[in-house]
Amino acid sequence: MIERPQPDEYSAYAARYVDLVGDEPILEILESLQESTYDLLMGISEEKAAYAYADDKWTIKQVVGHMADTERVFAFRALAFSREAIELPGFDQDVYMENTTFNFRSLEDIADEFKTVRQATLYLLSSLTEEQSTQKGIASGNPVSVRGLAYMIAGHELHHIKILKERYL
Repeated sequence: MIERPQPDEYSAYAARYVDLVGDEPILEILESLQESTYDLLMGISEEKAAYAYADDKWTIKQVVGHMADTERVFAFRALAFSREAIELPGFDQDVYMENTTFNFRSLEDIADEFKTVRQATLYLLSSLTEEQSTQKGIASGNPVSVRGLAYMIAGHELHHIKILKERYL
């Protein structure tokens, strides 16, 4: 079982994500989010999926694609740190977005991809020992534990779902 991380296991910036996550076991939270997020996305029309609430904001398709990209990055960090204490670079979400094709794909395709990424994350996290979950590495110049990353994955999703509901839907 992956326990909740301590505040020294993630950056002050990441606390905004970790603090959004409830007290249920993290794997149960991630499994539940996998289904509820997918169901939410499948209720959005293709027309609406191309919507951005301001000129300088991403479309719904781009937000969902960003969620998948970020989960991949966080899950890779979790994999790497569970195996060895190393330093990994940060990633610039805006540079990533400039090099995507999300707006040319269907929302269903992106949602299916996100669901599949989550399934891979769940396999990874459920295979870890408690000791592996507490191992740390450096990402974006900050120490972070594997379990910190698990909570950041869930919190990042919750953050963006809240934005989707408040500003897009």
